[in-house]
Amino acid sequence: MELGTLKKIDLRDIWASEAQDFTPWLARQENLNLLGETLGLELELQGQEVSVGPFRADILCSDLANGTNVLIENQLERTNHTHLGQLMAYAAGLQSVTIVWVAAKFQEDHRAAMDWLNEITKDEFQFFGLEVELWKIGESAAAPKFNLVSKPNDWSRSVAKNSKSTEPTGRLATYERYWSGFVKHLEQIGSNVRPQKPRPQHWMNFSVGRSGFLLMARLSSQKNEIGVGFETYDEGKEYFDALLEMREEIESGLGFSLDWDRLDGKKMSRIGIQKKADVSSEDDWIDSFKWQEQRLSKLNEVFRPIIKDL
Repeated sequence: MELGTLKKIDLRDIWASEAQDFTPWLARQENLNLLGETLGLELELQGQEVSVGPFRADILCSDLANGTNVLIENQLERTNHTHLGQLMAYAAGLQSVTIVWVAAKFQEDHRAAMDWLNEITKDEFQFFGLEVELWKIGESAAAPKFNLVSKPNDWSRSVAKNSKSTEPTGRLATYERYWSGFVKHLEQIGSNVRPQKPRPQHWMNFSVGRSGFLLMARLSSQKNEIGVGFETYDEGKEYFDALLEMREEIESGLGFSLDWDRLDGKKMSRIGIQKKADVSSEDDWIDSFKWQEQRLSKLNEVFRPIIKDL
């Protein structure tokens, strides 16, 4: 059997310009998915060339698991002090953020600096350093490869925990089957809400177009209850309070009332609605799917334009 030979390609042969070629390429969802696989994150694009203080970040994403910011800074050359300083400025300007520095090559002092930042900063901040490479076999198209050179201290343990091959059982297995069925239902009807990957947990999050905000669907087999909601994440509760002042307008647009929970003492606030449902009866799931999708779609329709102006 004849085998091909791997050949490393110069990054500039494919991406002549960092700003005009590489950043737009990485900002495409299929390439963010590739990056996310390396990081163990589910990423959704929020924007390119986003202002953060006096600087402009290359790419801003949301982590679909929790709605926090993921800021990506690109450098198609060896890392330098200027970019390191910008990353630290970004962290100072955002309350909670994952910072991803993608470069052709990391200098050892910059890799050590990223490790140090992961050591001294709070859990709300995570710093990743990645080197990007391009490879091809013969005349094949060039294929990108991301290599981690720096990561948060507990990242290896948490990713290993999340990637265990053991199948969920009992209640967790029910949750995973429910969300898998819900995702299929959304796809079949062409819903305007975009789900994350089904997981064996009692909730599922949905992007609403801006980091710091999430749509959420949940179910409880103990309470025999399903629900949907809208969540905000900010320390000072300014977003929740601003939305609360618009409660009458929001609920009028939705066509149904909501429970408003400020959750004082927590970063998250929740606005939602729930109803009784027999979660254990899979024959009844389609009715639950319809109820949740209809209300998620209305929440998305009403809240999405409002939060853009907050």
